[in-house]
Amino acid sequence: MNKDPEKGGTNADGSINTEYCSYCYKAGEFVGDFKTAKEMQDFCVKKMNEDGMPRFVAWIFTRGIPRLNRWRNA
Repeated sequence: MNKDPEKGGTNADGSINTEYCSYCYKAGEFVGDFKTAKEMQDFCVKKMNEDGMPRFVAWIFTRGIPRLNRWRNA
């Protein structure tokens, strides 16, 4: 979250949600049509790689995605 320019996503009432980043959670809803955690991981790795991060390092940063409540409760 410390890299998120918005410091977190937003809940439906406009308050900051620190569980999810502003890139994937806005106005109380998940952004993107990801069906699985793997799809989301692949998307994030690709975006980070496009921004200049090596794929392996990007993968390390996304290892926790399957443990987020969004995917544990799916």
